[in-house]
Amino acid sequence: MSAITSDNHGLRLVVRYAVLVLIAVIFLFPLVFMLISSLKPDQQLLADTSSLRAFLPVGDISLNNYFAAFDRAPVALFVMNSVIVTGVTVLLSLLICSLAAFSFVFLKWSGRALILSVILATLIVPFETIAIPLLLIASKLPWIGTEGLTFGWLNSYRVQIVPFIADGLTIFLFVQYFKDLPGELIEAARVEGATWPQVYRRIVMPLAGPVIATAAILKFLVMYNQYLWPLMVVQQESYRPVMVGLQYFFQLNRAWGEIMAYLSLITLPVLAFYLVLQRAFIASIASTGVKG
Repeated sequence: MSAITSDNHGLRLVVRYAVLVLIAVIFLFPLVFMLISSLKPDQQLLADTSSLRAFLPVGDISLNNYFAAFDRAPVALFVMNSVIVTGVTVLLSLLICSLAAFSFVFLKWSGRALILSVILATLIVPFETIAIPLLLIASKLPWIGTEGLTFGWLNSYRVQIVPFIADGLTIFLFVQYFKDLPGELIEAARVEGATWPQVYRRIVMPLAGPVIATAAILKFLVMYNQYLWPLMVVQQESYRPVMVGLQYFFQLNRAWGEIMAYLSLITLPVLAFYLVLQRAFIASIASTGVKG
């Protein structure tokens, strides 16, 4: 009986891994197609789309599309701009939204339920409905920099970062997670003399690894794929992100190989972010616990 049970368990394990591998392959198909297509000239790329050759590195394979992409547009500049805007926004958003959620969950003050309801209500408001008013405000805001006092935030990093630091979804994620934390742990820390900043820094946030990873991923995807807002507020090439830079490849002569090469290049920061965050997420799960 034990041998039969062991064989059934092994068979179920093989089937499970086979299904997972099949799902992984299906999700990898677009990435493989993009990478392989970036190595082919346009005529061959279009001809191979009707067969499995589209996923195979066969035919005239070279890096010419990548060199042509760098000649057509400042790819490195666009990637750097997106990494700066996305990275700073994600870090500030995690800090501000977690602090807001901490105040909603653990601090007692009048009106917090109403304010939280108003914040959550903003989730149903499309960004397009506030884009024009936000543009008018951003064009008149003051700023003190190296040139002294100036008015208008257009053509800058700050105009792409500040409006997206706080959002209802990230606050909601932190609020829901903080509500599930053991209240006895917070009360014990307060009895021991811990201040609220110490509770936030030493107890709550070290236990919030899963929600931090979730919020960071969602925020990263939103910010890295920004198109409408940067298109409205950035006219100078030196501040354009990757999605706006994609326009360079649809002007005049359209080259699909160069487009695939550009997409492959701008996907690299996303993959790097995922790998780094995956390790941090696993480490946070492994280290999460209450220590005496």
